[in-house]
Amino acid sequence: MGILEPHGRSRSPFRPNAIERRGLRSSGGATAIAAERQLQRRDADPVVVVHTLAHAVGALKAAACSARSVILVSAADAGIYAGPGWFGALVEAAREAVPEARFSSLLDCGDRPGAALAAIRTRVEGVIFAGRDDVADRLADIARRHGVGFVTARPAGGLDLGDEFFATEAESRQFCADFLSRSGCL
Repeated sequence: MGILEPHGRSRSPFRPNAIERRGLRSSGGATAIAAERQLQRRDADPVVVVHTLAHAVGALKAAACSARSVILVSAADAGIYAGPGWFGALVEAAREAVPEARFSSLLDCGDRPGAALAAIRTRVEGVIFAGRDDVADRLADIARRHGVGFVTARPAGGLDLGDEFFATEAESRQFCADFLSRSGCL
């Protein structure tokens, strides 16, 4: 192996089919079946991408007023740059602020297995991992054993509050209420 020859240990090149993969990866069992059912129900729930605590609380207040459940999804790759500790604290603070809200949450860990493992170890509710299939299969098994949901693609559509990053809780609630009414969720 010369200095310019690949050694096979580097990151794999971009694979278009990695974007199209969807769904739960697991090795079976009652926990995996329950997680798969929960993820199927999530497909019907509206998705709100949150970047701040004000976004999360506003989204949950709008959802509670409409008597709907929502999916709170982190920003793309937030598991890498913000970490599962931040996301876990954000979700817990939002849950305490709006205890009547029904919701689930997903932390996007991009294609980094280390970030996904950290999220699983801290027991966030759900992890999004978009890396290699063989790694995703192993991570799904670990997630199943820890009772953590695991998907390989971000939920489609939804409302991304990134453009309203500095929105207050009240403004975030209004954006989410408008989104829920436009999408036929109210």
